[in-house]
Amino acid sequence: MNKHHSLSDVIIVGNFSDDPFAIDVAFDVGQVEDIADLISMKTFANGEFCPRFISDERDFENIGSKLKGKTVVIVSTANGFVSRQNLGMRTMFIARAAKENGAAEVMLVEPDLFYSAQDRGPRMDLGKTAFKREITDLKLFDGQPFTAKLYAEMLKLSGVDSVVTVHNQSAPVQDTYSAVFDGLYHNLMPYEIYADYLKNSNLVDCGPDGEGLALCAPDKGARDFVKALCEYLQMPKAKVIMLDKERTGERDVQITLHAESESTFEEIRGHSIVLFDDMVRTGSTVVEACQFLKQLQPTKTVFAVSHFYASDEGRQKMASNAIDEILALNTLPTVLNRDVQGRLRRKMVVLKIEQWLSRNLCDILGLPFPESDSLYQIDMSSKNPRFKHKIWSNHELPSLRAGTTD
Repeated sequence: MNKHHSLSDVIIVGNFSDDPFAIDVAFDVGQVEDIADLISMKTFANGEFCPRFISDERDFENIGSKLKGKTVVIVSTANGFVSRQNLGMRTMFIARAAKENGAAEVMLVEPDLFYSAQDRGPRMDLGKTAFKREITDLKLFDGQPFTAKLYAEMLKLSGVDSVVTVHNQSAPVQDTYSAVFDGLYHNLMPYEIYADYLKNSNLVDCGPDGEGLALCAPDKGARDFVKALCEYLQMPKAKVIMLDKERTGERDVQITLHAESESTFEEIRGHSIVLFDDMVRTGSTVVEACQFLKQLQPTKTVFAVSHFYASDEGRQKMASNAIDEILALNTLPTVLNRDVQGRLRRKMVVLKIEQWLSRNLCDILGLPFPESDSLYQIDMSSKNPRFKHKIWSNHELPSLRAGTTD
């Protein structure tokens, strides 16, 4: 887009009342009005949802055109109160309400893009993958719809013009959304967030050029991300190791070294190893990988994940001492809840990405971004210090773009 120059042209809302993530994004972009004063999440007595953009009750001149020329941004995050199916439908109703009241454009900001796991169907023409689909892969989707494409098409039909998401590794999803939204699909990759935290915290023990640090891709889906992150780090001595996983059952995987791995197991022996993935559910892959890597006597094994929606089973598995620390983003804000973290809370750090997301949103919309040195805020259960620089001088602060919260 990159054509808006005034915040007055943009209205940011959530898709359920009092969504703290949406409120923070709106605030960080610079929106003065409270979301609750812009849209009413009305529900009729029969349970049907009817969003209403709030207008002056005395204004009879602009009926149906209150949003004329505006860009409406809908921020949607999964939560423990409303189902993903419900949230998806609410987004569509809000998008249609915006368009039918004059909005020029509607943008959906959904950090954890719904239905991305259902990214292909039971035939070769249902999902453009980066790998050759075997009969076993087709069978996995036998009898079900290509839901990711259906969701994209429904969003488009409802009035959504563009979509912004975070760290989506699915090739079929990227291909589908780019096609459905005519290229107005923005998959924001959090390289700078992870790079900033790795460099400026004490999460890992390594030298200034990456001596003693190894980044690990647990499977083929994470390889491009890990290689790109290593380049972004600008630590020439950091190593990259790539693993292969083969599922021997629904919850069982076998770990081996990928044939094209840049480093061998012996070359990363005694390193701090950070394993990256886009999401975690059952935790089987990451635990198996970390248990395997423990044979190399690493100084620490860290699991970094962008979308944390682990099941009870997953949290129980990741409590294993094979994983020393977990670094997560709050694309699913419930990860900040101590009950959701459960037994993992003592080894979990969450980076709140609202400011980083807002900065990218301003860039996409062509808005000036309010002055800030922070990319993210930190939420942790532990009181242990996390930064190498205990005292920040004025000249250090801009390069250390992180704040802490308790």
